[in-house]
Amino acid sequence: MVESEDQVLATFCGREATDTEQTPGQQAILSPGSYMSLTFRSDFSNEERFTGFDAHYTAVDIDECLEKSDEELACDHHCHNYIGGFYCSCRFGYILHSDNRTCKVECSNNLFTQRSGMIHSPDFPNSYPKSSDCLYRIELEEGFFITMQFEDSFDVEDHPEVTCPYDYIKIKDGLHEFGPFCGERSPGRIETRSNSIDILFHRDPCPLLEPPINGKIEPSQATYTFKDQVDNVESESFQIECMKDGMWSNKVPVCQVAETEMTDNRTAITEDSNPGAA
Repeated sequence: MVESEDQVLATFCGREATDTEQTPGQQAILSPGSYMSLTFRSDFSNEERFTGFDAHYTAVDIDECLEKSDEELACDHHCHNYIGGFYCSCRFGYILHSDNRTCKVECSNNLFTQRSGMIHSPDFPNSYPKSSDCLYRIELEEGFFITMQFEDSFDVEDHPEVTCPYDYIKIKDGLHEFGPFCGERSPGRIETRSNSIDILFHRDPCPLLEPPINGKIEPSQATYTFKDQVDNVESESFQIECMKDGMWSNKVPVCQVAETEMTDNRTAITEDSNPGAA
């Protein structure tokens, strides 16, 4: 009998030359995990001289690039499997996020000086990448002013109750600001009356986190975007993640002195990092 993780994978007996019992033949048995057990049992009434069995086992590397479900892809772009693990890489023009899985685009230094041209979001008309923070600047010589005409194929994440809380486009010409724009309705034609403008295309980061009193959070960053994770270093089991809606998956826990004991003139302090502790 072959078992793995309390699951019976197969039970065999009989002879290969007959078809009256279930025998393994050339069948390969694959365990769902890294553990497998084989039980051989015989009773006291062997009527013939049975020779038993001969089996071979081998380790099979898990292909993490294929194991992940569609909802939890191993990598944004390219997944490379190797024995014992995998690593991710990105298409040309993208850089790997600190989570080593998400690919984000570098689009913060785009300067346009021609009198006419086209500007579009990364990968348009395909979905724009996660953690986008793009800055496009148009500079013309004095005597001209810039007019923007957005096409009808406008599609930026919005919210039914709050104006552009996540992703948006803003246009600044020094004195005036146009936007934020989001949703499926095109901003249409915008006359800036300036010869230089900045166009900001932004995916909203999660709010800045303040570490709890008597506690720390790591890593400490100026901004946190989609898929960034933060650990409370006083509690190994607590972790929160910046989600795609621009919100944190949980609240920062309250850390407080839970117990103080005096032993041999030394003080031992333990901390309770459970969320919502009073």
